[in-house]
Amino acid sequence: MITFLISLLLLIGGYFIYGRYVTKVFGPDYKRKTPAFELNDGVDYIPMPTWKLFMIQFLNIAGLGPIFGAIMGAQFGTASYIWIVLGTIFAGAVHDFFSGALSLRSGGANLPEIIGNYLGKRTKMVMIIFIMVLMVLVGAVFVSGPAELLASMTPEHLDAIFWMGVIFLYYLLATLLPIDKIIGKVYPLFAGALLFMAVGILVMLFVKWPVLPEIWDGMGTKYDSSPIFPMMFISIACGAISGFHATQSPMMARCMKNEKYARPVFYGAMVTEGIVALIWAAAATWFYGEYGTIDPTTNTPYSGAMVATRISKEWLGVIGGIVAILGIVAAPITSGDTALRSARLIMADMLHIEQKSIRKRLYICLPLFLITMAVLVFSLTNADGFKIIWRYFAWSNQTLAVFTLWAITVYLVQNRKNFWITLIPAIFMTCVTFTYILVAPEGFCLEANIAYILCALVAIVSIIWFIRWKQKWGNK
Repeated sequence: MITFLISLLLLIGGYFIYGRYVTKVFGPDYKRKTPAFELNDGVDYIPMPTWKLFMIQFLNIAGLGPIFGAIMGAQFGTASYIWIVLGTIFAGAVHDFFSGALSLRSGGANLPEIIGNYLGKRTKMVMIIFIMVLMVLVGAVFVSGPAELLASMTPEHLDAIFWMGVIFLYYLLATLLPIDKIIGKVYPLFAGALLFMAVGILVMLFVKWPVLPEIWDGMGTKYDSSPIFPMMFISIACGAISGFHATQSPMMARCMKNEKYARPVFYGAMVTEGIVALIWAAAATWFYGEYGTIDPTTNTPYSGAMVATRISKEWLGVIGGIVAILGIVAAPITSGDTALRSARLIMADMLHIEQKSIRKRLYICLPLFLITMAVLVFSLTNADGFKIIWRYFAWSNQTLAVFTLWAITVYLVQNRKNFWITLIPAIFMTCVTFTYILVAPEGFCLEANIAYILCALVAIVSIIWFIRWKQKWGNK
């Protein structure tokens, strides 16, 4: 528990110390008029209270990532704590802050526009396609789980297919309607439920004070046979760093009243997510030590949902179990709808289609939803369809973070600011995603030692490329 407590204090301290420094590097202008006022259209650009923006941003970026990702990551032992702390403070929160702050400073620009501004027009076009694919994958993978859980709680005729239809109908409404109509009203409630569940587990950790592995006694039991690098860094994404977050930040940038709120909304939401991930990683560490990783009744590995629900019921009782199920149902759905909303905004910007008219919003939404439904059908009609989609989602998610970090690094260099704060995470995440695709089953299936050598070469090439670019840019 001592390692857990130190990790928790580091995350809280990271917000106040490093978060303040990162904000200073950016240099918010408190007198600058924000896009919420300059471009107010009553649909996507609407001034909203800061507490609502924080809750919406937190739920947007969280989903089930800090729960399921942390639970699966805990199978790598105490190393998961280290990655959550360092990843959140020095990579994820910085990534989220600058993606939101640059959007705020650029009229609420979407992520492809931001990346294109600093990495070039060709990269922008690649990113539009890449991000659109990622958003569709998010919309698809976060439907089946909640639908199956709802089907198990309702009469037999209300099966998973029925609930998938209901979820897609909700997706359509949340994507089409002004942001303050559904998202602005419902999200704070769901975010509150997610936080309540995490705080409840945290309190019970203090009450039970379970014996957890300490970092000075080794990394604890490693239940996952995969190498920690890069697998753990892909498993724990939303609790440390996730490229998906940068697609969500512009939505809040379009509703922010003042640049001074960028740190609590963007950096603060990510730190909060890191704390939630740390709590669940600690609880999962206790669970695996107590019950192992295999469910004896089915002889299959415990899923993230099973671990989360069982811990919540055992530690929080009936009410805790209900809140847990509510969170497990609501969290992925609320990530799916904002993913598709983000996709609509990206397409609208690319095609220069104004979004005040609901008819023109439908022009984009309908084909987008048909594609998402096609991906979902593929996942349902193929034996390993869902696993395949989820793995590519996980890799593409972190790959997007790489492009975002490099774009922010270029911005910092061009504005003569401290570029090291994103350069180091950019190089590290480049190595993570490159190594993953080399060793993963859906990649090249290389031996880890060979992948590590190639990873080192990629790191060297990245550093040389950056030095040469910086020298060339400095000579202009």
